Amino acid sequence: MIVLAGTVRIAPGQRERALPHLRAMVAASRREAGCLDYAFAFDVEDENLVRIFECFVDAEALQAHRNSAHMRVWRESWADLGIGERDMKLYVVADRRVI
Repeated sequence: MIVLAGTVRIAPGQRERALPHLRAMVAASRREAGCLDYAFAFDVEDENLVRIFECFVDAEALQAHRNSAHMRVWRESWADLGIGERDMKLYVVADRRVI
């Protein structure tokens, strides 16, 4: 299983304009084969910081996600929304349990 966790920063004043892009990205990603979880959340102490959590069954599912049309549209919106300071980490997880 592949987990990605991190953040992106949205330019001040762009949060409302970013929301439709964030919602579209989450909805499309959650429909992908191999996507186990996909979420964006604004930080409670920093309204311009978006926390990202993604979980895919394997590297192939992640690669399909990265090559998807909705990912391309999302990346193309970054300049207009002032999205920057991207900080993502990839984790390969050997086991998953409900606790």
